[in-house]
Amino acid sequence: MNPVGWLHDKTRQLLQLKDSTHAIALGTALGIFFGFIPLWGFKTLLALGVCRLLGGNLLATAIGATLHDVALPLMPLLLRWEYDVGYWLLSQPHELPPSLRLTHQSPSVWFHWSTFLTVGRPLLLGSLVIAAPVAVATYYVMVAVVERSRPKTAAPPEEKP
Repeated sequence: MNPVGWLHDKTRQLLQLKDSTHAIALGTALGIFFGFIPLWGFKTLLALGVCRLLGGNLLATAIGATLHDVALPLMPLLLRWEYDVGYWLLSQPHELPPSLRLTHQSPSVWFHWSTFLTVGRPLLLGSLVIAAPVAVATYYVMVAVVERSRPKTAAPPEEKP
């Protein structure tokens, strides 16, 4: 299936869900929010758990997290932007720690706790800062789109005495 057809199919699935507008919009916004979080392998599970706690639509959350992954080709740029924002907020100098220079390091160095704390902390903070306004915007856009896509129900005729 071509990417445009896939995106259209996922959007159609979202609009056909049988749930309240709020639940669908909340689920989609949570999926998009957790899509930004760089906890690969856990972001969908976290999104589903938070969605269940807040009363959103679980299927909309899964679709929202999947829709965020459409940006996968742009992921290096997105991760760099998140990292830059996190470093700026933490007021740290902008450079990788010396142990992570790509000169003569094995890939196992990237999985040490010290690496996670030096690189992961600004990355996580930056992703939260970027994800929050995008998720809020997604919520309101989804409310408008879902309400527009649903047929208007006519008010029941008034009974005459």
